Amino acid sequence: MPADGRQIVMTKTTTSASTGAQLWNKAKRLIPGGNQILSKRVERFLPDLWPAYYRRAKGCEVWDLDDRHYYDFAQMGVGACILGYADDDVNAAVIRCIQNGSMCSLNSYEEVELAERLIALHPWAARARFGRSGGEACAIAVRIARAASGKDFVAFCGYHGWHDWYLSANLADARNLDGQLLPGLAPAGVPRHLRGSSAPFHFNDLASLDRIVAERGGELGAIIMETERGSKPVPGFLEGIRAIANKFRAVLIFDEVTSGFRLNNGGIHLTLGVDPDLAVFGKGMGNGFPIAAVIGRADVMSAAEETFISSTFWSERVGFAAALATLDKIARCDVPTHLCRHGEQIIAGLRALASRHGIDLAISGIPPLIYLQFRHPQALEIQTFWAQEMLDQGYLLGGAIYTSYAYRSEINEKFLADCDPVFARIRAHLDRGDLPSQLRGRVIQTGFRRLT
Repeated sequence: MPADGRQIVMTKTTTSASTGAQLWNKAKRLIPGGNQILSKRVERFLPDLWPAYYRRAKGCEVWDLDDRHYYDFAQMGVGACILGYADDDVNAAVIRCIQNGSMCSLNSYEEVELAERLIALHPWAARARFGRSGGEACAIAVRIARAASGKDFVAFCGYHGWHDWYLSANLADARNLDGQLLPGLAPAGVPRHLRGSSAPFHFNDLASLDRIVAERGGELGAIIMETERGSKPVPGFLEGIRAIANKFRAVLIFDEVTSGFRLNNGGIHLTLGVDPDLAVFGKGMGNGFPIAAVIGRADVMSAAEETFISSTFWSERVGFAAALATLDKIARCDVPTHLCRHGEQIIAGLRALASRHGIDLAISGIPPLIYLQFRHPQALEIQTFWAQEMLDQGYLLGGAIYTSYAYRSEINEKFLADCDPVFARIRAHLDRGDLPSQLRGRVIQTGFRRLT
C-alpha cells in the first residue's frame, strides 16, 4: 500500500473506440493539429485507441471521459507535474491566491518572492524575469542575450521551443533540427530573411561548435543549450562551451526547462561546475500551473531594461504562487531524491525484462527523465504494441517516462510485472514475424507530421 495509505487501484480496460478517441477525431477538424501541443497528439502514443482526454487526474492516476482508470507512465503532463497531478499543497496555494484575486492593477508580491528564491538557489545569478511557458522563456532569454551582446547570431544545442529564432535554423537546411530532438519541423511562416541567424551544434561534440565559430564567431551573440537530458556532458565539454562564450563575448544560456529541479534543488548545472550567464526554467517549477523564469547575471539581465519584453499575463498571480508552493515542497520533501530513486527502479526493471526476453531496448536520460527506444527494424510497431497492451492493463505509456513525487514503489512493481508478459508476447510475435497483424490501430508517428 502506498505511504499515504491509499489503496492501489488496478483495473483492466479494453482499448476500443472510446469517447476520447471520437472527440479527438472531431478536434482535428476544428483545431489545426488537433490541440495546442505536439507532445500530446494521439498519433504519438497510440493512433485510434488512445483515450486522448481526461476527466480527472490526481497523483499519478488519470480517469478518462469514460471513467476508465490509468496510471500515468507517459511523461506526467509533458513533464510539468513533478509533484503529481492536483497536488494538495500547490492547489491550496493557488486557491488562496484566486480567492484574493489572481489579477490586479497592482503587482503580486509573490513575483518578488519567487525572484529571491531562484536567485538564492543559484548564487551566480542576480536578477530574474518571468513568462508563462518554456519556449516563451527561451525566446525571452535569446532576446536579452542579443541585446546584451549586441550581436545576432545564435548557436544552439537541444530543443528550445517553437519561436522564429529557433525554427529559422531549418531555413538553411531542412534537416538542421532533426538531431535536436524533433525531426520534420518545417519553417513555414518563418521569415526568409532569418536564414543563417541560428545554427545547431551537437551535444558532447565541441568540434561542431568550433566549426560554427570558425566561420561566424565575430557575429556570435548567444549560445543556448540543454546541460543534460539524454546523456551526461563529457569532461571538458561544458568548460569548452564556457571558454568559447568568453572568447567571443557571447551570452551563454543554459536551458533547464525540462531538467530543472529533478536531479537537485535548482538547475542541474549546479552539479556540473560550470555557470551560465542566463538560465531558463519552466515545466515542473509550477507543477502544472503556467510559469517560467529567466535568471541571470546582473550585467546581462540589465539589457532587459533596454529592450521591450512585456505581457499582461506574465503578471498574473497563479503561476508565482504555484511555483513558490512547488519549490517549498521540493526542498521540504527532498523530491529530487525520490524522483531519482523511482527512476532507477523503473530503469533496472525494464532492462532486466528486455534482457530476459531478448529485446534490444535502449534506455537513455537521467533517472527522472527516462527515454526508451527499441533498436529493431520494427521499432515503431513494437512501441505501438507495447502501448496498446499496457493500455489494456490500465497504464498510459509512451516513449519516455518522467518520474513524479506521486510514484510509489508498489505501483512501479506492478507496472513492471504487467510489462513482463507483454515483452514475452513481443518476442513471440517478432519470432513469428506477425507483429504488425497484432496492432488494432495505426502505427505511432514520430517527429512532426500533418494530421490532415
